Formats: sequence, structure tokens, C-alpha cells
Amino acid sequence: MHDYILTLSCPDRMGIVHAVSSWLLTLHGNIVHAQQFGDPDSRQFFLRVHFALPADTPIETLQEDFASAAERFNMQFQIHDARRKARLLVLVSRQGHCLNDLLFRVQSGQMPAEIAGVVSNHPDFQALAQAHGLPFHHLPVSADTRAAQERQILDLVDRERVDLVVLARYMQILSSDLCGALEGRAINIHHSFLPSFKGARPYYQAHARGVKIIGATAHYVTQDLDEGPIIEQDIERVDHAMGPKDLTRIGSDIESVVLSRAVRWHVEHRILLNGRRTVVFR
Repeated sequence: MHDYILTLSCPDRMGIVHAVSSWLLTLHGNIVHAQQFGDPDSRQFFLRVHFALPADTPIETLQEDFASAAERFNMQFQIHDARRKARLLVLVSRQGHCLNDLLFRVQSGQMPAEIAGVVSNHPDFQALAQAHGLPFHHLPVSADTRAAQERQILDLVDRERVDLVVLARYMQILSSDLCGALEGRAINIHHSFLPSFKGARPYYQAHARGVKIIGATAHYVTQDLDEGPIIEQDIERVDHAMGPKDLTRIGSDIESVVLSRAVRWHVEHRILLNGRRTVVFR
């Protein structure tokens, strides 16, 4: 058997699940796992179906075959080969906890992905990347060189057939052009529980305000800074006895976990966009 994943969204109406299951029946397919959600606010229906077929069938053939059902229900859909590992390009600056976590999860087989390379505007993690056998691309950036540096990033995305760009504490604001080029395939980890404490030194801001919880947010990158659809968030309780360094240490752990969850769900095709929000089939 050969495994595939179908994801779709469309206006909510009767007969959607029947249409999908009937299509699979004609292919002698077997549903391995299915999840669905009807949003009463947007009146949209979302579906993820992991299915198996007796023959190895090209994705293009399946897409053409499913097109009539999709047109009938005005579906936006994608079909993926469940065996194919997504290719990641990881961007990092000078804080390497999220990078290190992703490297371990991929190398140990916990993350169904391949890392095509590591990009940084600083040379700090060259040895770490090379220890994992990965290409390291040192691409310094300034206000004068930003456009050329971002073209190099896009060239890497195209040349290495990258499916997802991961901003693992990459402390640079991407231009509108780069955000547009990477729409739907770039995830950022934000070092606070959005929308609070934006900007530099968030844990120092949090400490100054005497917060009792800190957190992190993974979201898709858009042209609106830190306003992209949120994929995952988590928090940890803190107290008066903890200083900024304690908050930073705890926050780093949360960031690593939240980012890894978001990347995993993306590469497993579990995330569907619902306007400015996401539907995440865990």
C-alpha cells in the first residue's frame, strides 16, 4: 500500500465527506485516519484524510482525478505523498537553542523532514551545522545589502527545493518582497506570548512588569510583522523569585518546543488556513 494525505477547505454543506469517501472507493483506497472541522463563524469546512492506495500513483494523476469533486464543492485542496520528507532551510542569528533542537529532532528521526542547510547572518553556528553534515551559509546583512542577501536566500530555496523556511530566532525583519515570496511556507518563533511584549529583550520587559506566565508563539510569516496566522503557543508559570536570566532559560525551552510542534504539524500537512487563523489537526 502507498500512503497519501488529502487536505481541503470549502464552504460547509452536505455531502463533502461522502464525495471524498466515494472517490477513494473508486480507487480501492483505504482511509487510515481522518479529521474534520466545520467552522460556524466562517462557515468553512476543513478536512484532512490520510489514505492508502494499492498502487503507487503519481500525485498529478490523483489531483486530476479529484478535480471534478473539488469543483463541485468549490474546494481548495492539496494531495501529498505521505512518504516524502519535507526539506527545511533553517535561518538563525546568535541564539541557537531552536536550531539545536531542530537538528536533534531531524537527525534522531523524531521529525519527518530533511534540513537542506542553515543560513545565518553571523558565523557562530557554522561548526554546529557542519557537525551534523549540513551546509552552512554565512550571509551577513546590513541595510545596504539586505536586498542582495535576501535574493541569495531565495536562490537557496529554489536550488535546494526547500518546502519550508524556519526562522529559528533569526533576528532580522524580512522585507515585504521576501515575505510575499515565502507566503505559506515560512514559520517564525516569536519570543513571547503574542501579542504581548514585542520587540527587543522581551523577558526583561516581562520581568519588569512582574508577569506570572511567559510563553512563545509560532506563526506563519506575513508582511505584517508578528501578525501572521498563529500555529502554536505555550506558556510556563514563573514567580517573583526568578530573575531575567531564569525567564530567558525557561523561555528558550518553550520556544524550542513550540517551534518544533509547528514545524512538525506543517510538514505532516496538519495545518489549514482559516482566514487569519489556522485549523490544526493534531
